[in-house]
Amino acid sequence: MPPYFSYRIVFLLLFFFSTGCANFGPEPSVKELALPAKFPEQKPTALSIGSISWRQYFSDPPLQNLLDAAVRNNLDLNIALQRIEAARASVKLAGAALLPQVSLNVGGGVRKFGLYTMDGAGNAATDIRPGQTVPEHLPDIFVGLQSSWEIDVWGKLRSQRQSAVANYLASIAGTHFVIANLVAEVATQYNELLALDQQLEIIKQTLKKQEEALEVIKLQKQAGRANELAVQQFQAQVLNTRAIEKNNQQQQVETENRINFLLGRYPQPIVRSKDLFFQEPPKTLLAGIPSKLLANRPDVREAELQIEASQFDVKVAKAAFLPNFNIVAGFGFQAFNPEFMFQSPASIAYSVLGTIVAPLINRNAIKAQFNTARANQLSAMHTYQKTVLNAYVEVVNNLSNIDNLAHMKVLKTQQTETLNAAVDTSGTLYRAGRANYLEVLLAQQNALQSTLDLIDVTKRQRLAAVTVYKALGGGWQ
Repeated sequence: MPPYFSYRIVFLLLFFFSTGCANFGPEPSVKELALPAKFPEQKPTALSIGSISWRQYFSDPPLQNLLDAAVRNNLDLNIALQRIEAARASVKLAGAALLPQVSLNVGGGVRKFGLYTMDGAGNAATDIRPGQTVPEHLPDIFVGLQSSWEIDVWGKLRSQRQSAVANYLASIAGTHFVIANLVAEVATQYNELLALDQQLEIIKQTLKKQEEALEVIKLQKQAGRANELAVQQFQAQVLNTRAIEKNNQQQQVETENRINFLLGRYPQPIVRSKDLFFQEPPKTLLAGIPSKLLANRPDVREAELQIEASQFDVKVAKAAFLPNFNIVAGFGFQAFNPEFMFQSPASIAYSVLGTIVAPLINRNAIKAQFNTARANQLSAMHTYQKTVLNAYVEVVNNLSNIDNLAHMKVLKTQQTETLNAAVDTSGTLYRAGRANYLEVLLAQQNALQSTLDLIDVTKRQRLAAVTVYKALGGGWQ
């Protein structure tokens, strides 16, 4: 039988035993949810606010400065950036596995063989130099290069590298998602702070009116037109409003410090544009088409890249069932005495060895790795579907919220104007003796609460504009 024929038989047997027991099963798949063509009650358009930079979307200069500082200094973002560096290093590591590994080897040692062994008996009767037998303690010195190379026949190493690339790109998308969340959170807290400023201003104005009303009641009591109960009721109202004022001031401190924490700095005053709070939001918010979410939202992109990485991981797990082809080689100078170390060609030593290694027994670990990779692939597919569905629902909810808040603000504005007029009317009627002090108190309380509600609705409008921008994939550009 020709030698090459024997080699073929050995190779085929290795291949058979490596792959014969591997049952890969059908390719994993999940039911895909088709995105609707457009958002409810929205005209389909290719434009979307999610595709513009946050520097264009947020026009308030102090807010822009805060966002710039947050993107530079936020600690969570810096952690995410280091994950990108780790992923980039993994790509380089996986790429290096495709190339031969070459190392410099400098070593030396001493060997002694037993006399009654093949090596010992042979050395005792052999001259290492003319007239000199091999010494009992034989030195061995080597200087040279050694190399090993796994030939990527089945694409396992290439799949590992492609998986590392996909994970690297996913880490970038994940960092973009961190930036988008950071921008949205800073903008949210900033608008919370503007709302607290407006509330504090209203509380101070109301407190001034209440204190004036209290002085009037005291004078009326002295004149016999009011009793102590009326004075106590007005005084209690003033004390309650002062307590609300202190609570508001504490909320301002905490909100400022939340912003400072997001900016990665210790507590300090936050510069803000208080007069822009009631500025009307954009009349038209371009939502674009739902398919734009797949390109704009970094969390969707990250989930998509995780699927890609898991697919390559499954290929790597499949290739583990197949034989590995390895070549090991060495070249250098070897001698028993440094004096003869670099004599050429006598001291030149080299070796070349090729091996085929195939798993035959105890393959449960390889099967477990394959099953794990397959489960991770299915999990990534489900995560992607969940992310896309969540993105669509977020946009729909926020678009509806913006529309309803616009109507609520109109109603609350009308209610506030009516109740403020009622305060003036109740005061006039009370001084004319046609209304009692309880009606004055009730009118003041209702007017204060209605004004605070109007500020809250305005704040919710501004926050909804931030949230819908993030939901459409904006904030990381």
